Formats: sequence, structure tokens, C-alpha cells
Amino acid sequence: MERLRKAGITPEDPRMRDIWASPEESDGDGQRLDLARFTKLCQRNRRLLARAITGELVIPDFPSFMADITEIYESLLPDRRGQVADYIPQLKRVAPDQFAIAICTVDGQRFTIGDFGQSFCVQSVCKPINYCLTLEGHGAEVVHRHVGREPSGLGFNELSVNGNGLPHNPMINSGAIMSCSLIEASLDMADRFDYVADTWRRLSGGSPVGFNNAVYLSERQTADRNFALGYFMREHGAFPAGTNLIETLEFYFQCCSVELDAGALASVASTLANGGVVPLSGDRVFSTGTVQKCLSLMSSCGMYDYSGEFAFTIGLPAKSGVSGALMLVVPQVMGIAIWSPRLDALGNSVRGIEFCKQLVAKYNFHVYDSLVGDDRQGKRDPRLQKNQAAIEGTIQLLWSASKGDADGVRACLASGVAPSASDYDGRTALHLAASEGHLDAVTYLLEQGADLAATDRWGGTPLTDAENGRHTTVIEALRRAADPASATPRARKQTA
Repeated sequence: MERLRKAGITPEDPRMRDIWASPEESDGDGQRLDLARFTKLCQRNRRLLARAITGELVIPDFPSFMADITEIYESLLPDRRGQVADYIPQLKRVAPDQFAIAICTVDGQRFTIGDFGQSFCVQSVCKPINYCLTLEGHGAEVVHRHVGREPSGLGFNELSVNGNGLPHNPMINSGAIMSCSLIEASLDMADRFDYVADTWRRLSGGSPVGFNNAVYLSERQTADRNFALGYFMREHGAFPAGTNLIETLEFYFQCCSVELDAGALASVASTLANGGVVPLSGDRVFSTGTVQKCLSLMSSCGMYDYSGEFAFTIGLPAKSGVSGALMLVVPQVMGIAIWSPRLDALGNSVRGIEFCKQLVAKYNFHVYDSLVGDDRQGKRDPRLQKNQAAIEGTIQLLWSASKGDADGVRACLASGVAPSASDYDGRTALHLAASEGHLDAVTYLLEQGADLAATDRWGGTPLTDAENGRHTTVIEALRRAADPASATPRARKQTA
């Protein structure tokens, strides 16, 4: 049980409820199981249990990852910049300094910290989900006859359409209203909302999903701009034939008033990270193609007027809402929910943005981090086993040295691999380069402080390896490094 907890598999995990409950049911002290009972429990979800216990889930060293997230959370607690949204009266009354972070990986590893049990309205975070529902119901060709897919370059509630008379994209208010006109339009209002709420419930792995009626009424009462957007689009003929505009706007306000907590939102984000399959249940809610299109638009349009800067700096799909919610997706790795009601001037959570910056500064999650090779300025890959990066770096250094790849040796040392790192037999890069007669690699390793006296398990040194291979120039370089006075006159002159 302790191994499961450390791996991030919590007692609330719906895949494991029977396993967590069984010890208490089977023994009075709740501590011991006989072998037959233990075996029976393991067989219920053998693959997940085995991977969790052997450290093969997507984040193998989950305790270290949790410690890093906790460190970021604590560093952001004193940040009191920004104000709560005040144009919706009910949101203005939210306690401004609440703060929660929740993680859910594609393997269902979970971690929460802060006010994670406090529910909040999703607001604009509903827009990616509604867009996915339209794609599932109609397909991209039909959907994009009514809504564009380009950043607008304008405010999220700007009274504007593109050159074809359509809202610019589904991540701004006009586009989200258009999405609502396409979701199960043949059903009555109650059934349409139940359909959306049930989708949120499935995406969150069965977590409770609520509805904040006070926020809905408050938002409807102050919705002049959204009504204006609706009429503006109707004037341009953007809506599907037969659309009831007032019902569509009401439906949009209802979708924004869906309520859940940070843990549930993290599960929703992880479902998008997992290509539409809920990690906590295995339920496929959206097709991979739908998620691909949604994440593409989240990357370019998901953060209001900060979307371009966010794509440049953070490099991950995300969607924010004026409730202070921010849903971040690390594709094929995890979903993250941040909730902190204080907003910046562009309507994004101040702490949410800062969390994202610190996350990608610490980990190589930016979509283009893979392009920069070893020049990552200390970034780590949490998907690697503990110490795996160091082991792989040593292997790469030894391989490069054995092949005389001086550039590869330079890259390995620049990434932090020690020049005297050795394999199981105690053979260093200098041993291997010397034994193969690769002078350039030997010279560079010597310049970087590689240990001339290093001995392998058989007592051999780089010099004895070079001598065994009769590599004259390498022998001379090693002797000169050990004792410049022992070099030939020509070598001494070149050294001087």
C-alpha cells in the first residue's frame, strides 16, 4: 500500500477501490493479508499494480516530482498580485487568496496541494470541452463552416468576426457561443445541459460535477456583450439554420457555470493529455483526432490575449478562465489544474501563469525542448527513471569516446557528465579513446580534467591501453599530460 501511495496511486483511484478496501475488510487489524488473498487482489489490476510497484509509470520518481510541485506552490503563496473578476458579481465575492494545484498523469498518478477540495466554476475552461463535443457530433468540416480556427489578435469578447463572417476560433466568447449552438441542438435545454455535465463527469473519472446557479444568474444578468456578440453573428449569418439565439446564449452561460474542484479538472486535463481516454477509468470520451484539433487551438488561442506569449514561453496547450482556473496539458504525460482567483490585466490567473513558468524552467516540457539537445540549462525529464539521465549520459560519453566522436564527447561533458565517469569495469572515456587511438577525443578529455591514473578492473590505465594498441601519438599525448618533461623536444616546443 505504501509503494502505491509513493507511486501516486491514491485510495480515491476508482481502479483501486477494491484493493484499498480489501485489507480492512479481510482482517480486524487492517494490516495483514495471507498470500492467497494478496494474489487475488493483485490479479484484479495486475498491469497497473506491477508498473506502480516497479517504478514503470510515466513519472517513475513521483515523490521527487511531488516535492518539486510543493516547492513551486510554496514559493507562490506570498504572491498577492492581481484582482478577482469583478464584472460578474458572484465571482467578485470569491476569497481571492485561495490556491490549489492538482496533477493527474496519463497513468492516473495524482497529487493535490492547497485548497484542492474547494469547488469553482470552470468559466472559459468549458470552451475546449464544448469544442470537442461539436467535433464529435458533427466532424471538423461541418463545425468549421460556422467557426474559424485562427487567433483573432483581439480581446476575447471583441465584437468582431473574420473575413467569412464567422467567429475567429472556439476559444473566444463568440466562438464558444457558436459551439453551444452545435451541441445536441435537437434536444431540449435540460437534456443538452445533462449531456454536457455527464461529459464533464466522465472526463473527470467520475468526480462530482456541480452547477453554480448563483454564478449562472449573475452572469446572465451582466451579459450585454455576449448578447451583442450573438446578435452580431446572427446578422452575419454565422449560425446553423434554425438556431434559437436566446436558448443558445442561456446554454453558454450554463456551461460556464459548471462547477468542480482542482482534482477533477486535473483529471479532465489528463484525458486530453491521454488522447481522449480517461486515465482513471479507461473510458474513451473523445477520439484522438478530436483531441489533436482541440490541443492545437488551445496552443494558439487558449490564454486570451496572452496566447502568443504563452506559446512562446511555456510551449504547452492550456486554457484559462476568469474564475482563476487554468487547465494545462502536457501531451502523453499529464494534465495539471491550477486555481487561484487573482487575475492579471489579461484575465489569466497570476499564480497560474507563474506556476507554468517555473514548471517549464524546471522540466523539459516545452514542446520544443527536444530540439535543443543538451543545452537545456539544467532542465530535467521526470519521465526518466531515478538516475537514468546520469546513466544514459555516461553510456553516451563512453560510446562517443570509443568511436572517436570528439563533438559527441563535448556535448556529453557540456550536459554535466563527469569526464572520468566509468562503466561497470571501471573503464573511462579516456581508456576507450586511448585504446582505439582517437587523438582528438583523448586531447579534449585531458583538457577537461579526465583522470590519467584511472584504473579499470584489470589494473589497466589509459596509457597502458594506448601502448597495447601501439598508438604512438596518443601515447605521446598521455605521457606529456602526465609529465611534460618526458615529451619529445618537438612536443615540448609545441606545448610552450
